[in-house]
Amino acid sequence: MSWMECPQAGEHEAGNQAVELAIVPRTSDIGGLEVRRALPSRQRRMVGPFVFFDQMGPSRLGPGEGLDVRPHPHIGLATITYVFSGEILHRDSLGHVQPIRPGELNWMTAGRGIAHSERTPDALRSSGPELSGIQTWIALPHELEETKPAFIHHARGVMPGIEEKDWRAHLICGNQWGQQSPVETFTETLYADVVMQVNAQVPVDASVEERALYVYSGAVEIGGQRHESGQLLMLRPGDEVTVKALEPVRMMLIGGEPMDGPRHIWWNFVSSRKDRIEQAKADWKAGRFDAVIGETEFIPLPER
Repeated sequence: MSWMECPQAGEHEAGNQAVELAIVPRTSDIGGLEVRRALPSRQRRMVGPFVFFDQMGPSRLGPGEGLDVRPHPHIGLATITYVFSGEILHRDSLGHVQPIRPGELNWMTAGRGIAHSERTPDALRSSGPELSGIQTWIALPHELEETKPAFIHHARGVMPGIEEKDWRAHLICGNQWGQQSPVETFTETLYADVVMQVNAQVPVDASVEERALYVYSGAVEIGGQRHESGQLLMLRPGDEVTVKALEPVRMMLIGGEPMDGPRHIWWNFVSSRKDRIEQAKADWKAGRFDAVIGETEFIPLPER
């Protein structure tokens, strides 16, 4: 999505050895949808390869309304869109037209440049659509920042499901709880959707160096301290952590190996080189990105 209007998240020290930092997202409205951004923040730019983490909704739009994020460009990253409820129709400059529904995964690799739009399908607008989910951006390693753009859709049944007595998880990327996701990643990446009943306890191993938990709903206890929903909790490297649900909980686990250096972020562009971002700005302004098939609108290059 095009997230230029959303400010950076705030943060505070968590006062807990297992949780090093708690990041509180800022809220904005984008494309008719309420969005909460947890990454980047002033004190934490990335978690593993994750450079952006945005919570979409939950929102119930009015009859006839819908999400409308007009065509916009990306470079140097991959977008991962994961929906809890509702549906988003993706269109891109490679010619893909793909709806994404709950439990499915859209992985779009921008590489040297791609444009796309994200909208509520027309058929769902009349009743006032519901929408909630998570969109993240993954930074590409140096040698792949200019790779060929690509788009892959993963159906719900492709990714492993973990079913325990009082909790369940959907392993989107990586290795956890004795399972391995088949979703291919550019660097070591961990991403999971976890739903817990009250008093459920979920172990999180230290197999990747950088890890964080986003508490989407409910409240959890880690190391004897309570954490409410709407926070990204940075976990201490190397610690085996147990997360206890104090209420019914839904949370996202993210992480991976540290990236190969810092990244510059401007609007929808991510790169290890400032001059590459300047080139992308000039290319979008001059209309040198390929057009999104079936679209006539676009988001202009922002002034700031």
